[in-house]
Amino acid sequence: MGVTQELKKMSRTMREYFSIRKLRAGQEEVIRSIVGGQNTLAIMPTGAGKSLCYQLPALHLPGSTIVVSPLISLMKDQVDKLEEAGIGAAQVNSALTEREQRENVLQIETQEEGFIFTTPERLTAPEFLDSLKGNKIDFVVIDESHCISEWGHDFRPSYLALGSAIKALGSPPVLALTATATPEVIADIQKQLGLSRMHVINTGIYRPNLQYEVLRVTNELEKKQHLSRLLAETEGTGIIYCATVKTVEALVDFFEGSDFKVRPYHGKLARLERRENQELFMRGKLKAMIATSAFGLGIDKPDIRAVVHYQMPGSLEAYYQESGRAGRDGKLARCILFYQLDDRRTQLFFMGGRHPKSEQIISVYETLKSLRADESGARLSEVQEGATAVPKAKVRVILSLLKEMKVVREARYARFKLQRRDLGHNEIEALSQQFEKKGEKDREKLERMMLYGQSAACRWKLLHEYFDEPFEEQSCGVCDNCQHPLEERLGVSLPQPVAAAAEPADGEHGSRSDQHQFKEGDTVETEKYGQGRVKEIEGDKLVILFADGEKRIFKSQFVERA
Repeated sequence: MGVTQELKKMSRTMREYFSIRKLRAGQEEVIRSIVGGQNTLAIMPTGAGKSLCYQLPALHLPGSTIVVSPLISLMKDQVDKLEEAGIGAAQVNSALTEREQRENVLQIETQEEGFIFTTPERLTAPEFLDSLKGNKIDFVVIDESHCISEWGHDFRPSYLALGSAIKALGSPPVLALTATATPEVIADIQKQLGLSRMHVINTGIYRPNLQYEVLRVTNELEKKQHLSRLLAETEGTGIIYCATVKTVEALVDFFEGSDFKVRPYHGKLARLERRENQELFMRGKLKAMIATSAFGLGIDKPDIRAVVHYQMPGSLEAYYQESGRAGRDGKLARCILFYQLDDRRTQLFFMGGRHPKSEQIISVYETLKSLRADESGARLSEVQEGATAVPKAKVRVILSLLKEMKVVREARYARFKLQRRDLGHNEIEALSQQFEKKGEKDREKLERMMLYGQSAACRWKLLHEYFDEPFEEQSCGVCDNCQHPLEERLGVSLPQPVAAAAEPADGEHGSRSDQHQFKEGDTVETEKYGQGRVKEIEGDKLVILFADGEKRIFKSQFVERA
C-alpha cells in the first residue's frame, strides 16, 4: 500500500483515537518520511504536536515502536494519554516496582504492546536488549534528541550509547525529535547515532504568541520586586527558572505567607516531593513553579501564561527551550528574562567543571588497560568502578571520544575493547584540547546569551539569527524592543510624524488594506493593552496613548480599529 493510501487510513485513526481532524505544519512530512522507512530528524517547536508524528504511523505498522525518553514523568504522561485513548503501551523504567518491570518485560517479549517506552539507560542494558530480540521493531523514536549532542545545551551522556543499541536491534529506522537544534547540533546528532543520511525536517522556531521581554536589574531586591509585580499581573500559572538550587529555595522562602502559592522543583528534592509538586502544578493549583532546569522537559501543560528566567541561562538554546513551555495553547504568553551581569559568573562556574581534564582521560585509559579490555572488552560499569577519580557521567563522555579517535571500539552490549595500548602523552593532550574546544564553545554561547540581553533589536529576529533560520520581517511587533523602541525608552524625541496615506483614486490599489490606514486621533485596539488613541504616525508604526497614560509603539498590522 502506498504512503498516500496509508495517510488516508491514518486520518480516520486521528479522528477516532485523538479527536484531531487536521495535521499541523510539518506533521504530514514527518509521517510520510517515517512510513517511507527513512531515518528522520524532526525539529519542531514546543506545542507543534511531535508525539502524533510517531503515534499515528506506529498504529498502522505491524510491529513495535520503541520510544526513548529522558524523563520518567514524561514517559508516564505519554503512556497515560495513550491508554486514555484505548491504546496499549508498556513502559520499563526505574520508577516501577520489580514486579511491574517483570510484567511489562513479559508483555514486550510476548509482543502484546505496540508501544514500548523506556529510558536511554534501560535500552542500552544487555538484558533489556535481549528481551526485545523477538520483536519486529518498526522504528525507534528518540525524544529530546538534542540530549545526544555534546555541542548541545542539555547533553546527557546516557544518550551516547543509543547508536550501538539501535544497531543491536537490527538498525530499524530512527525518528529523532527535538524543539531546538543549531546546524552544529544537527550534525552531531547524526554522527552520534551513526546515521550519515537523515531526512531533516525543520518547521522553524517562530511562535507569534510568545512575547519576549528583558528586564535589566542590578540586585536581588530589584529582582524580587519585579517578580512580585509580574506574578500579580499574570492571569494563570507560570514557571520561574533559577540557575541554582540555593536561589530556588530562597525564592520559595520569600513567597512564604504571600498571596502566591509556589512550590520548588530541583534535583535535590526527594522524588515523592517532586512528583507531588509537579501534580499540583499540572492541576493549576500553583501560581508558579520555582525551579532549576530539571523541571519542564516535556511538560504538557498548554495554559502556562508566563515563563520568567530569574537568572540567565547558559545559552540561547536553553533559553528558547525553557521559555517555549509558555503558551502551548496558542494564546498570548510572556517570556521574561531578568538580565543581571552577575549571572555570567554563575554560568562560568558551572562551565568550569563540565568537560573532562587530561588526568581524567588518563585514568579511564589506564583502567581499560588494567581490565585487559583488548581481549573480551570491558563493560561500562566496570570502567566506571575502576576509574574512581572520574565522575560516572564523564567516563561515558571520555569513552565516546576515545572511540572517535579509534583508541577503543564499542562492541555489542556496550562493551569497550582497546584497539591500541600505546596512547602517548601528545595524543592525550590532543584529546584534552578537544574538550577544551567544547569549553570555548560553551563560553561563546554564553556571550551570545549576554548580547541577546543587551540588544535593542527584535527578540525574535535575534533568535532566528542564532538558529540560522530566515526571518523575513524586520520586527515581530510583540517583543519589548518592537513595542518600545530604544529611542522611546531613552526619552529621545521621535521623528516628525508622516502624514497618513491618501485614499487611492478609483481604479487604483493602495499598498495597505483599509484597516491599516490610520490617522492621528483614531481610536484603535490592541490584543494586550486594549483600546487607545493614535497620537503619532511614523511610517508603518503608530504611537498609541492608552488609558493608563502610557505611550506605546506598534506596527500597524498589529492594530485594529476600535
